[in-house]
Amino acid sequence: CSHKVEVMDAYTARRITQIDIPNCRYIRFKGKYAYVSAYVGPVAMDPNAQKGAVFKVDLDTYKIVGQVTVGYQPDELAIIGGRAYVANSGGYRAPNYDSTVSVIELETMRQMYKIDVAINLSRIKADAYGNLWVSSRGNYDDVPSNLYRLEPNGGRYQVAEAMNIPASNMIISGDSLYVYSVEYSNQTSKNTVTYAIIDVKKKRVVSRKFITDGTELDIVIPYGIAIHPRNGDIYVTDAKNYVSSGVLHCYSREGVHKWSVRTGDIPAHMVFLERKQTRQ
Repeated sequence: CSHKVEVMDAYTARRITQIDIPNCRYIRFKGKYAYVSAYVGPVAMDPNAQKGAVFKVDLDTYKIVGQVTVGYQPDELAIIGGRAYVANSGGYRAPNYDSTVSVIELETMRQMYKIDVAINLSRIKADAYGNLWVSSRGNYDDVPSNLYRLEPNGGRYQVAEAMNIPASNMIISGDSLYVYSVEYSNQTSKNTVTYAIIDVKKKRVVSRKFITDGTELDIVIPYGIAIHPRNGDIYVTDAKNYVSSGVLHCYSREGVHKWSVRTGDIPAHMVFLERKQTRQ
């Protein structure tokens, strides 16, 4: 693990600085601050692993100005209003996984409370209707992966329902939550890959696929997903065997393959950048 957050100019990819954060995982932004989840401890199976943390970084100075201890091996975080919601995995404490979402007050950087959801949490997304969507990896054996919807009740979030579909990664575009899963089984030593779309307003699964022309069979290990903010094109990366070059696939919003391009190893994340305006 690098224990570094690298800061670059978005248009030139020129390095600006680096921020030292132990075993950092995910980053989200709110106002003049970035919030970074971190395992803190090493990536190694350890039933006595230390708890993770979320670090607060000033975007003007790139200095850490706060931190708070959360659960074990925290992964993705989502921000709603003045609070961050952090999915704690405990993935390196198996079989004693964490099962909670930590709720952090951003102004004071204190953990307000935890929400018990399911074991080995990973991803968390907030929709436009106040729901939180949280994925659980399960235990790769007799507890399957699942996706949960959380909603506020009396000022606190709680589990509203299990969607009963596996989920490894997801992204929201409009009222659609695009979900894919690569579910590994210790019993078969194989991965099962699935896709789905959930209508977040209606709170139900509306499709068991978002690639409609059969070309999803070309994907070995879906590892990243993005939706073009203007035309709705769907981008899915393929990590292949994790040691050779991956592939980025583009599909129309109807799920028809448009093009593919080779990438580096294990392509995982994508962002869209507005074209920089130049003076005439």
